[in-house]
Amino acid sequence: MLCWMNGEFEQAEQLRISPFDHGFLYGAGFFETFRTYEGHVFLFKEHMERLRKALREYRIAMPYSDEEILEAIRGLHVRSGEQDGYFRLNVSAGVHDIGLAPSEYKSPNVILFRKDLVVVPRGTEKKAVWLETERNLPESRVRHKSHNFLNNVRGRLELPSLKELEGIFLTAHGHVAEGVTSNVFWVKGGALYTPSTETGILPGLTRGFLLKLGAEVGMDIHIGLFAQNDVEQADEVFVSNSIQELVPLSAVGEQSMPGATGAYYQKLHRLYARAIERMKEG
Repeated sequence: MLCWMNGEFEQAEQLRISPFDHGFLYGAGFFETFRTYEGHVFLFKEHMERLRKALREYRIAMPYSDEEILEAIRGLHVRSGEQDGYFRLNVSAGVHDIGLAPSEYKSPNVILFRKDLVVVPRGTEKKAVWLETERNLPESRVRHKSHNFLNNVRGRLELPSLKELEGIFLTAHGHVAEGVTSNVFWVKGGALYTPSTETGILPGLTRGFLLKLGAEVGMDIHIGLFAQNDVEQADEVFVSNSIQELVPLSAVGEQSMPGATGAYYQKLHRLYARAIERMKEG
């Protein structure tokens, strides 16, 4: 795997990071995951804004501009034969002594990982199960995409595979939250529903874009606190993230769903794909 770390292109096996990095010791670090489409990153500005917001809150410097990160992405794209890839941009707080001494982190480690993208055909269905692991509350008012990912890891351990299954978290109060690697949507009576960030979910960028698309096509949008049976009684259910786009669910628990035949899933995914094509055109 070819990577980029602190301004240099390196093979993954050459990467080195100190065990005194506070990203390792205390989980002080944040990341973004995204894919390329013919070398372009969809919603790149939004990814960087979300990352920088988290870094500012935790006083971690970001020594590279958005354009410099884009150049690193382009460099990895070219060096990988111009094949689209799966990327993770990681900013770890940097090296300090053991203990919570620093009041700011001025020398982070910035790593851009790239691996080959496994392209799953649009419309490929998954089934969903309800997790026993509860969605925990974030350390901040809104959840950041941080190194503190153990809640998701714990949920993932309940699943034999993420290829065909998605696990959906409930909160301690029984409210629907999100998937292990996704945000959750459902349609009922032509209206679009998704949980509020009050449940502790990540405010996903694909989530935000889908809410915008739904409003543009005249769907009533409902963001709030919902129970498990609200999802099970839905007309359609799908999940979303930046890598897989929209994934239709053919079942939630014991309840069958339309999956890829769902009319609203098809409409929204088609509009999402059109937006990507417009981005590639310029």
